[in-house]
Amino acid sequence: MSVMSLRIPDEIANTLASLSKATGRSKSFLAVNALREYLAREAWQIEEIQKALKEAEDGDFATQEEVNAITEKWTVNAG
Repeated sequence: MSVMSLRIPDEIANTLASLSKATGRSKSFLAVNALREYLAREAWQIEEIQKALKEAEDGDFATQEEVNAITEKWTVNAG
């Protein structure tokens, strides 16, 4: 396991300390867990954007009929 040192605002440090006390988990555990979730979410988003760009480059777009069907679905459900 690697060690990393970073500066965090007092507000975040205080919240982390409070949450650590309330949950019985270490501040390190909570910080690593939060970082893990953030990185997973960001990696997923980047992967989805890359997939969408590839589809666009390949000309893989919705047909007008598909767009109309979705628009109609949400218009009917909204009103």
